[in-house]
Amino acid sequence: MIQAVIAAAGRSNEPTGSGADHLAARAPAPRPGRSLARLARHLLIAGVLAAGVLAGAGLPAYAAATKGPDTVADTAEKIMDAVVNISTSQTVAPSRSVPTPDLPPGSPFEEFFEEFFKRRQQQGEDNGPRRVSSLGSGFVIDESGLIVTNNHVIADADEIYANFADGSKLKAELVGRDTKVDIALLRVKPEDGKPLKAVKFGNSDALRVGDWVMAIGNPFGLGGTLTVGVISARNRDINSGPYDNFLQTDAAINRGNSGGPLFDMDGEVIGINTAIISPSGGSIGIGFAVPSNTAVPVIAQLKEFGETRRGWIGVRIQQVTPEIAESLSLGKPRGALIGSVADDGPAAKGGLKAGDVVVTFDGKDVKDMRTLPIIVADTPVDKEVEVVVIRKGKEEKLKLVVGRLNESETAEATPEESAPKAEAPKLETSKLLGLELAPLTPELRTRFKIKDELKGVVVVSVDKGTAAAERGIAEGNLVVEVNQEPAATPADIEKRLAALKKDGRRSALLMVSDPQGQIRFTALPID
Repeated sequence: MIQAVIAAAGRSNEPTGSGADHLAARAPAPRPGRSLARLARHLLIAGVLAAGVLAGAGLPAYAAATKGPDTVADTAEKIMDAVVNISTSQTVAPSRSVPTPDLPPGSPFEEFFEEFFKRRQQQGEDNGPRRVSSLGSGFVIDESGLIVTNNHVIADADEIYANFADGSKLKAELVGRDTKVDIALLRVKPEDGKPLKAVKFGNSDALRVGDWVMAIGNPFGLGGTLTVGVISARNRDINSGPYDNFLQTDAAINRGNSGGPLFDMDGEVIGINTAIISPSGGSIGIGFAVPSNTAVPVIAQLKEFGETRRGWIGVRIQQVTPEIAESLSLGKPRGALIGSVADDGPAAKGGLKAGDVVVTFDGKDVKDMRTLPIIVADTPVDKEVEVVVIRKGKEEKLKLVVGRLNESETAEATPEESAPKAEAPKLETSKLLGLELAPLTPELRTRFKIKDELKGVVVVSVDKGTAAAERGIAEGNLVVEVNQEPAATPADIEKRLAALKKDGRRSALLMVSDPQGQIRFTALPID
């Protein structure tokens, strides 16, 4: 369970209470000396305003629109039985014994500690493994017995049970799980072959901020609880995984709600409640749900294969910052900047290159860096797709065949290491952009441990307090390109900077490599 600022809206077995404050309006008591005429006039005005409020007269058109649904009882009655409580149990190792402190004989604390540790042993805290249980939520998506919940609800569980609204309890088996989107698919066998009540998924892309939604789940072990709210925001990234794309809602979500459904007003599942922001662990009106359009392809793969089979093209990408957008003449920041391309990967075979900005993939707009991995992951493996890139200021269309992501591999870049310092021979260097630059020589290659296959201009030193230093360029790095033009000597860089100045550019896009060959792009101001 994620605690503190981001908390999983998940497993709980602790009930809680709540209270409400009620405010009553009172008419002001007349002050001494106030004339009857003035008081009558005051009451008359108040009466006219009250009549206007009650009749809806004189109110802007949007005021009536802010009123919530009169009731959701009819819809709730149709879907409540499809929502289940998920209970799990697991065996945990015995807690580690704490040795009794070594106290001097006759110490006033000696008797206290002996009594404390004796009491712990009597309570069985150190006498072997113990069973722990937890609670969450889920919902039936197929009357034959398929149930969806969050992976963190059933993680590490030895036994999983689904508890239904009619009081029945069925043991569940795990069909498959996806840790990256936090989804698990379970299967139960209905008693006497009786079909279960199931719900269907809706289209989360059709939701707008302000649309009404219902959350149903098992908060704090209080099963069958319904809350109502609105969609507060879309496409939220809470840094919980590589495919964050959450719906945000103010419908009350608490511990134990994890894995439960978020419904639209038609009773279709448009999200899976997963996490909350809360300093205390209780709802403060900021909850997050995995959108149905993200969950459905994952669930289909878990059902068919027992695992996910995500698309992969073999690139490392960067965010397009305003400085990079200006240096590439993109106008506003958009798309995903390719930092490097894996050898023999789908992107390399399709002709993509480092420095390309992907703006469209398989007909879908790539709004920013975060969008591309989500689109690629949802693309079927072995599908041929069209990719639109901006290359050297011009739009190009390429085709590639999507590969399959190996889930055991990580796509994270290794942190840049500081290059070792050594006594350098006298070099002919140039100072540009706060960098001391030199041609790549065998001595510099040895000094900075630069791989043999790498080429470019060596960064010998970086001036403190410059944009180059702030953006992480370090000694031993190589400047490989300037605005997508190769650079072999400092003179090449100087010539390219002069041309950019002449064109009125305010920044230059550098392709920078560390000594191990990890490439990234950064934009530096020319002046």
